[in-house]
Amino acid sequence: MKIKKAVMAYSGGLDTSVAVKWMKDTYSCEVIAYCADLGQEEDLKAVKKKAIRTGASKAYVLDLKEEFVKEYVFPMLRANAVYEGAYLMGTSIARPLIAKKQIEIAQKEKADAVAHGATGKGNDQVRFELTYYALKPDIKVIAPWRDWEFDSRESLIKYARKNKIPVPVTKKKPYSTDRNLLHISFEGGILEDPWLEPPEDMFVMSVSPEKAPSKATYIEIGYSCFH
Repeated sequence: MKIKKAVMAYSGGLDTSVAVKWMKDTYSCEVIAYCADLGQEEDLKAVKKKAIRTGASKAYVLDLKEEFVKEYVFPMLRANAVYEGAYLMGTSIARPLIAKKQIEIAQKEKADAVAHGATGKGNDQVRFELTYYALKPDIKVIAPWRDWEFDSRESLIKYARKNKIPVPVTKKKPYSTDRNLLHISFEGGILEDPWLEPPEDMFVMSVSPEKAPSKATYIEIGYSCFH
């Protein structure tokens, strides 16, 4: 594809940090970074600076927390939407909103492409791309994980170090994190081995069962309707 300008869904994590540099080298295009604030409690000012420092020509940080809760989380909870009866859709429910705002930025910046860091094996690529095409059918989509030469997070770390790209993972801690105000999830590294339990530092929004209080806490949630 011939790309002049692309808007990258940017988190500042390993995959998207490498993707900015890789896209510039591969397509010789301008890359604009876009980060959605969904309540992940990260220093997004630092993420914005990092995007510029690693090659993005511009970086957007949009506060989407209120829209996320009102238009996505609450409808999901009211519908009791649980994947296959067990999996809470904390990550997936945010993707259409992220993609929607990404297309708005692409139109504003007159970009001819959008990009995401979803792997080529998961459902995230579908969530992003169906939203892109629904809102702008002629948009070009760059999905680095389907195209680049890297085959593991270890190879990404090696590339990042070679190009002096700071990343939040190491060879000892190669898993990635996805967090918003609803949930947190982890992927990769030691988690690919079902025989290994998660290490203690992965309990961010909760505590391990061993450290949980023995007494139950009851929480009641209600809804008020305004007309």
